[in-house]
Amino acid sequence: MDAAALPVSPLVDWIRDHLPLVLAVVALLPLACAIVIETIQRRAPTPDASQVAQGAGSAAADSAQETASVPAAEVPAPESAPAAVPRARLRDRLTRTSESLVGRLASIVGGRRVDDELLAELESLLFAADLGVATAESLLERVKRESTGRDGGEVKGVLREAMLEKLRRVEPSGDPLATMGPPHVVLVLGVNGSGKTTTIGKLAARYVSAGKRVLLGAGDTFRAAAAEQLQVWGERVGCDVVTGAAGSDPAAVAFDTVKAAIARGVDVAIIDTAGRLQTKKPLMAELGKIARVVSRDLADAPHESLLVLDANTGQNAISQARLFTEVTNVTGLALTKLDGTAKGGVIVGLADEFGIPVRYVGVGESVDDLHDFDAEEFVDALFAAT
Repeated sequence: MDAAALPVSPLVDWIRDHLPLVLAVVALLPLACAIVIETIQRRAPTPDASQVAQGAGSAAADSAQETASVPAAEVPAPESAPAAVPRARLRDRLTRTSESLVGRLASIVGGRRVDDELLAELESLLFAADLGVATAESLLERVKRESTGRDGGEVKGVLREAMLEKLRRVEPSGDPLATMGPPHVVLVLGVNGSGKTTTIGKLAARYVSAGKRVLLGAGDTFRAAAAEQLQVWGERVGCDVVTGAAGSDPAAVAFDTVKAAIARGVDVAIIDTAGRLQTKKPLMAELGKIARVVSRDLADAPHESLLVLDANTGQNAISQARLFTEVTNVTGLALTKLDGTAKGGVIVGLADEFGIPVRYVGVGESVDDLHDFDAEEFVDALFAAT
């Protein structure tokens, strides 16, 4: 039979005649279904807590039976968490200086008596150890006086005690973060490359950790990026930085820093200074001017003048200290980069010649690597090579 001859269903005719209504019903059908389902769910009874617990218990029992029927696999013991890394000991950071001085000493005195030949070799060692001429001579005389004719093994003990005596005279006493003021003004001196700005940042971090409010002054206006470097430290430790225009008067920045510190009621103001070559007399006069300027609004400021010296420079650090002390009252020393040099013995020469307290020793890049100076700890680390 031909498809065209098939009778058309009355339902199809009805749908064709009522097409708009049919489309509307189809569109509303999902919404109607959702309403019906929600109504059924609301009228369904909710199981009480005991039924839930009973069901959970039955499920747990079934699970336990299934687990018991399967042999338990061997579970390896969990690995222990790695131990916290302790702060490096000072002796680990003074290895190069220790090996250069004390390590070589052991090769000279081992199995020998102290005679003129041994003393001559010891003299060469001491003069090459960046102790400074006067200090090397005084140590040699001490050995001659106490060890001549005796076993060479005693020389190490004599030198250790002599160095410890010199360093104890410059060991600070009291709380290293004690302040005067407020504000307590710290003027930081040093040549370019000595680690001056980094030392300021680490020192600021220590004060902030002790709960003190700190303000930094970017007084090194001549070195490119000096102010930016100090601002980075300020952001790291959470303190503001007073800056001036590049090439502006460092004394003006120092003056503004003290005034701002007083106005803001901060506890500590640490002021960086220009670090061009210390042999330039105008620079040295400039440092003297800064020291005078900061005392205008605060009569006893600066409360500290901290000279930062790079241990890598050896005896040149002694020359720097001599020139800086000619123009300002240096109240403390910070010896940096001791972890990367064999010339750390210069600290003994500095102590012997100037008698200025050694406040800090820098032995790494971390904030925690700025250590308070402890004479006994330092000498123990120095003599750890043998």
